Amino acid sequence: MRGIEYRGLTSVDGPIVVVRRSEQVFFNETVYVRDKNGQKRTGRVIDLNENAAVVQIFGTTTGLDLNDTSVEFLDRRLELRVGEGLLGRIFNGLGEPIDGLAPIVSSENVDVNGMPINPYARVYPRDFIQTGISSIDGMNTLIRGQKLPIFSGNGLPHNRLAAQIIRQAKILNSDEQFVMVFAGMGIKYDQAQFFINSFEESGVLSKVVMFQSLADAPSIERIITPRCALTAAEYLAFKKNMHVLVVMTDMTNYCEALREISTTRGEVPGRKGYPGYLYSDLAELYERAGKIKGSTGSITQIPILTMPNDDISHPIPDLTGYITEGQIVLDRELSQKGVYPPVSGLPSLSRLMKDGIGDGMTREDHAAVSSQLFAAYSKVKNIRNLAAIIGAEELGAEDKMYLKFGDVLEGEFFTQDEREDRSIAQTLDLGWKLLKMLPKSDLTRIKPELIEKYLPKDWPWQN
Repeated sequence: MRGIEYRGLTSVDGPIVVVRRSEQVFFNETVYVRDKNGQKRTGRVIDLNENAAVVQIFGTTTGLDLNDTSVEFLDRRLELRVGEGLLGRIFNGLGEPIDGLAPIVSSENVDVNGMPINPYARVYPRDFIQTGISSIDGMNTLIRGQKLPIFSGNGLPHNRLAAQIIRQAKILNSDEQFVMVFAGMGIKYDQAQFFINSFEESGVLSKVVMFQSLADAPSIERIITPRCALTAAEYLAFKKNMHVLVVMTDMTNYCEALREISTTRGEVPGRKGYPGYLYSDLAELYERAGKIKGSTGSITQIPILTMPNDDISHPIPDLTGYITEGQIVLDRELSQKGVYPPVSGLPSLSRLMKDGIGDGMTREDHAAVSSQLFAAYSKVKNIRNLAAIIGAEELGAEDKMYLKFGDVLEGEFFTQDEREDRSIAQTLDLGWKLLKMLPKSDLTRIKPELIEKYLPKDWPWQN
């Protein structure tokens, strides 16, 4: 019979406890564990066999006695209370208010694991999101409903970039406003405070829902934090028809917590010790983005992950790249040059860009300008490698001209102030300004009629 508390544990190992169970217990069921003093801890069932249930505690297991601990199975999975009062609130990783305000007044509780979306019900993402950042809008465009991660490294300004995107994101030619859901996993207090201050100063805090699992919180809590955040996003998007931008940082901390649990459970490790189900677990989170029929709302995801040792082939960025629709890669060398945001021109990619740009969406020359800038920057990289071997003074005149183009591209197009919000027209006009540095014969990716229409008239090359 449900509601009866079972007394006694079989074992306690870190955040994992094993308890004899009734036959009605199910996977991912929520559990209350009480010590001999009545202090309550929340957990969930993560494994089952015929005689026992393995429970993961969201917190410390200090003080739990094998004989005097009681366990109550609640006959439901972990839920988040949602309602009109979500916006402007700050919660911990389990969805409990930590801003000093009262809990949300609502009778609606939603399973944090979400509900599977029928693929047939999905609407293909096509609406251009203007972030005001040239290196993203011009060359790696973000589309509404897309999942576009930021691959970064320790010490790089990914938090500043994420805060800028949240402040500036808008849908072009529309009055529809974005609301933001922020999930911080294992972040330091100063990082959490940076986001709060940034949102307050720009006046967007009232449109933001924050979930914070700080570095001093139990690492197990990080597993639930993104699920609570995405549950809140689904409520706002599909029940309230809002456009939601979800930023999750740092996914590397999430994966480390997943590896910790896997090790504690004695599971066979995969690449670099991460569990073999890392791919499916990440996909479970990332695939909760998109648009669905019957709702005008949408969820756009920007997960942030710091690549260990700046290794883009590490399992976390590697698997993330398979699931998501591209990536924004931050480059340490550009950052050391003083470039902000240090978005790496060649490894970065937006796979949905082609479907959200062009005439009627951004501008008819967008795809051509972007492609030509990519091609020219690729040539710059090759010439820089050659110059490192033979010396820049041995290069020909055209190669030296490309080196100058690369410096100007990084210094004017990639670089902009943290508070600078460029329109897509300004970004494309700046791209044309840079392309006039190149020989006309090299503009092979742009139609002649676009060159005639958009190229600045003071063309320096007569060829």
